[in-house]
Amino acid sequence: MNFISGEILLVNKPLHWTSFQVVNKLRYHLRKKTGVKNIKVGHAGTLDPLADGLLVICTGKKTKEIESLMGLEKVYSGTITLGATTPSYDLETAIDKVFDFTAITPEQIYSTAVKMTGEQDQLPPIFSAKKVDGKRAYDLARQGTDFVLQPKRITIHAFEITAIRLPEVSFRIRCSKGTYIRSIAFDFGQLLNNGGHLTALRREEIGTFRLAEAKTVDEWAGFIDSL
Repeated sequence: MNFISGEILLVNKPLHWTSFQVVNKLRYHLRKKTGVKNIKVGHAGTLDPLADGLLVICTGKKTKEIESLMGLEKVYSGTITLGATTPSYDLETAIDKVFDFTAITPEQIYSTAVKMTGEQDQLPPIFSAKKVDGKRAYDLARQGTDFVLQPKRITIHAFEITAIRLPEVSFRIRCSKGTYIRSIAFDFGQLLNNGGHLTALRREEIGTFRLAEAKTVDEWAGFIDSL
């Protein structure tokens, strides 16, 4: 492999790691192997620390393709937990509201997934990396600052309910660039006149790239060192 000319590495990002940590670790091993201190390494789309799964890493001249790779459709699987909301729409923050979910039926859950399929305006979570007057939304949210985020046009191409074990609902979603699955979880709860937040998330596909083809961070580090 020629990492300076450019390679695409498919990484299975572990839970609790940031995408930046993955890039940093692989860059360290690539610098050591190639002897090039300023070797280019970047990822084609952030994956939250509370999510695991496919992270596409580009090296060398392949970093020029990052923008086009970020525009590809993505597939996620995960779990929405009904009956409660959190300010971050996931497990980063504590539950702030609780709802009675016992009257929700499977038919309502399936029909809600159908309603949420298609092109739509989505409001990003306030705990997101969106910029507001040059500052990250999550920094403003943690400071208790009031601000308004603008909705973004996204497309949910497919929304499949794979299991129902109330209050947990498992799903598989194929969606466009810029879709926040946390917002889908929150909106899903609202459409059921209830509460919902994301409690598990895995990215399985980016365009034609598949998680099944990915190596762990340690596997990639070992492979690079062995060349």
